Amino acid sequence: MTLLLDSAQLEVVLSPVERAFAFRRGSLRIDRASIERVQLTDDAWTWLRGVPTPGTHVPRVMAMGTWKSAGGSDFVIVQRNKPAVVIDLAETDGSPIEFQRVVLSTRHGLALVQALRRDADVGPVDVAEITTGAVSAPGSEKPRARRPRSVRPRPGTAPAT
Repeated sequence: MTLLLDSAQLEVVLSPVERAFAFRRGSLRIDRASIERVQLTDDAWTWLRGVPTPGTHVPRVMAMGTWKSAGGSDFVIVQRNKPAVVIDLAETDGSPIEFQRVVLSTRHGLALVQALRRDADVGPVDVAEITTGAVSAPGSEKPRARRPRSVRPRPGTAPAT
C-alpha cells in the first residue's frame, strides 16, 4: 500500500494482493476536506466495528475490505500487530462520502499526520518520501551535500603510501 497526498486528496494505492483481499478494483480516494480526525494506534484490531461485507478477515492476522456496522461502513487494511492510522471522515458541502472511517496498518502513520497538517502545494507525493526528506516543501532549505566516504584499506593489506 502506498499513501499519496496532494492539496485536494489522499489516495490509498492498494497492491494487487490488497485489492484482491479487499474486493476492491482500484485505489481509495479521500477528499482532504472530508478528513475530520486522524489518530495513531498500536492496536488497530480494537478499531474494527461490524462485519466484513465484502472483505477478508483472518482474526489477528489480516482484515481487509469494507466493514459494515450500524454506524455506517469503514474501509480497513489491517495486518498483524502493525501500528495503524485511523481516519474519521465527515460529509462536506453536501458531497456524500463512501466510508465513515478508514483504518490502515502503516509504519508511516506519523508522517501522514504531519503531512496532513502542512499545505501541499505540489502534486501527489508519497507520504514515505515526506518522512525521509526526499521531497522538500516549497521554500524549505536545500539538503546538505554528503561528505565523500573515506577509503579504508582492507584487513590484511598494507596501507597505501
